[in-house]
Amino acid sequence: MSSCGITNLGTCLVEKFFEFVVYILNLPVRPLLSMIDNLLTQPVNVDIFLSVWTIIIYILSLFYGILLLFVGFRFLLAGHSPEQREKAKRSLANIILMMVFVQTSFFLYKLILEVISSVTTVIFNLIRDDFFLITMDSIGNIGLELVLIIPYIITLIVTLIFLVLRYLCVGMGVVFFALGIFFYFIEPLNQYGKLILNYLFVIMALPFFYSIIFLASSKFLELEVFANMKIVVMIGAFSLANLGTLFLILFVIFKAANTVAKPIGGIKTVVGALA
Repeated sequence: MSSCGITNLGTCLVEKFFEFVVYILNLPVRPLLSMIDNLLTQPVNVDIFLSVWTIIIYILSLFYGILLLFVGFRFLLAGHSPEQREKAKRSLANIILMMVFVQTSFFLYKLILEVISSVTTVIFNLIRDDFFLITMDSIGNIGLELVLIIPYIITLIVTLIFLVLRYLCVGMGVVFFALGIFFYFIEPLNQYGKLILNYLFVIMALPFFYSIIFLASSKFLELEVFANMKIVVMIGAFSLANLGTLFLILFVIFKAANTVAKPIGGIKTVVGALA
């Protein structure tokens, strides 16, 4: 923009006024966006749960000897049966894998988080720098931004709440990650192990899920039909991410309830048959 002078004073004053309006509108938006950006692109600090993870690993390690003894008995009882000996070998291989993965679960968990964080950051760098901000693109855009700034701020706050809860769940998840791996390799508890691991992978991958939605939404602004509806696109992007998060959480909860209900239903059936 050219500097103000006598010849363009009227135009310059109008532009300065709209710049001031945009600046005021962005004041509550910038800190919210900064916190959202940090929660999405920075790896979760799981080191604060290292002591709890160490205790859980110590407890789980007490079962290693029992499981190895159990496999040893299976070898002895297998006799000359090739099928039973093969099953015992598979059990031994599973126990060894389980011990390795459980003992290294803390570092595996951190590695997964760092990979997701790096990929998310790369995708975020592809998004326009001003996509999430109120901008002075056109009179129509400014009018919509004045009308929808409150819903936009509310949407950002809801997103921030989801991401804070996700941060806490992922932080504590390092402990459950070890339990999930342990359960996964124990045949009667396999379904519970899968459930825990699936849940953790879902909440760990949420930043990647968000980044894809935001990148796709930013591309909509390149279409003429959406060019003058930037704030509508931004609200839609964050709302879609929030609804997707809510859907995934509810899906995991229902799946957990279904997983728990199956063995309980089986027990009731057996008890009913005996009665």
